[in-house]
Amino acid sequence: MDKNNITDKLTSVFRTVFENEDLTLTDEMTANDVDNWDSLTHMILVTEIEKDFEVKFKLKDLNKMKNVGNLIEVLISKLN
Repeated sequence: MDKNNITDKLTSVFRTVFENEDLTLTDEMTANDVDNWDSLTHMILVTEIEKDFEVKFKLKDLNKMKNVGNLIEVLISKLN
């Protein structure tokens, strides 16, 4: 799965979790850029990503995720 496919699928997950159909992901996006992205929605987001992409994140993976770009990089490494 390439970066564009991952980004499209992730956008759908983000829009569902944050209930915002206008949300557009950028590599630099962090929790500070999204309304209602708090610790609870973060856990829901991680769970939904794991379910949709059929992956399991380890703590070291989560620690690498400083922004959406890092999340995409981790997903690429897990899916390839």
